[in-house]
Amino acid sequence: MFYHLYEMNHAAMAPLRASAELMRQACNNSMNPLSNTAFGRSLDAGFEVFERLTRRYGKPTFGLSSTTVDERSVAVEEEITFSKPFCNLVHFKRDLPASRKADPKILLVAPMSGHYATLLRGTVEALLPSADIYITDWADARVVPVTEGGFDLDDYITYIIDILHHMGEGVHVVAVCQPSVPVLAAVSLMEANGDTFAPASMTLMGGPIDTRINPTAVNELAKGKSIDWFRDNVVMQVPWPQPGFGRNVYPGFLQLSGFMSMNLDRHMTAHKDFYLNLVKNDGDSAEKHREFYDEYLAVMDLTAEFYLQTVERVFIEHALPKGTMSHRGVPVDPASITRVALLTVEGENDDISGLGQTKAAHDLCRNIPADKRDHYMQPDVGHYGVFNGSRFRRDIVPRMLAFMHKHGHAH
Repeated sequence: MFYHLYEMNHAAMAPLRASAELMRQACNNSMNPLSNTAFGRSLDAGFEVFERLTRRYGKPTFGLSSTTVDERSVAVEEEITFSKPFCNLVHFKRDLPASRKADPKILLVAPMSGHYATLLRGTVEALLPSADIYITDWADARVVPVTEGGFDLDDYITYIIDILHHMGEGVHVVAVCQPSVPVLAAVSLMEANGDTFAPASMTLMGGPIDTRINPTAVNELAKGKSIDWFRDNVVMQVPWPQPGFGRNVYPGFLQLSGFMSMNLDRHMTAHKDFYLNLVKNDGDSAEKHREFYDEYLAVMDLTAEFYLQTVERVFIEHALPKGTMSHRGVPVDPASITRVALLTVEGENDDISGLGQTKAAHDLCRNIPADKRDHYMQPDVGHYGVFNGSRFRRDIVPRMLAFMHKHGHAH
């Protein structure tokens, strides 16, 4: 009933949110003599902070309508090229002449860990001038009707294999954080089957390949509870009138509370500074706050079966590094990989996937030749700095692209 109570509370707050928005319009109306005073801005700021803290944030947009290729601006169009109930494959189609030499084709596998694929907007934006980008746009489980069936970790792996088949040969797959495990599993299965659609290269970024190495607070939480505890305490049913009514999920709002509790002081300070910046009429700082939290506070539900299997296999059993992982009864053996080049990337200050957890993939993929593998540790960045930000653009992107060009071939 907790999910239902959450929905009822959200509905009950709707009149207050509407009133706050009305008062905001009154406070900053040019006809109001108080609008340009510190008192008026204080009221306006207070109402905005209240409205933003109590709203539900919808799915953001990528908003990437153009990029720069060969020193000229080109249009970018989003198109869905492959669709299943729990995932759309979005292609960022650049308006380039057909005669131009093709750039590396990249499948960017976004995390299915609470936030939408738009969390990787900066990743897409940084790679787009030099690559043909596709991204997995995972669906919010609360909007998928139960008639579409379930979605578990095995389905996730199957989706990746199906998408690679759809995209054709010579793809470079990039897994950011959580998908590192299912992507490595998918490539292992494809290589074991001699699949010609296995990717040319595989880049794993800040992923929990072996969480026994330098465990973080997230790893310790998962390891410290039984799977029954997670099933009894965090799995809930989607309430009516959502399209996924009746589906068992791990709710997005519950995930968000976990995210924020890890750095609660930082979030409280950020909102206090946001209020003060609004009062001071510092529009640039206030807008940066809005942009960050519009993305950060937009969360999606995960299917219960996917969440529980991920917790159990990845964080409790450590199935992949222990060699006990399977996909629909078929053993997953990363030692089967011999043709796919492997690049791993970690952040020095990563507090979600500790140092060495992603690099462990090299030990598992022991049959990849030495000249087809590489590892890079980015100094002075945390988890999000592995795939976003100035250091990512300056240091990591060139390494990724050079690695892909070096190993850009079909099998």
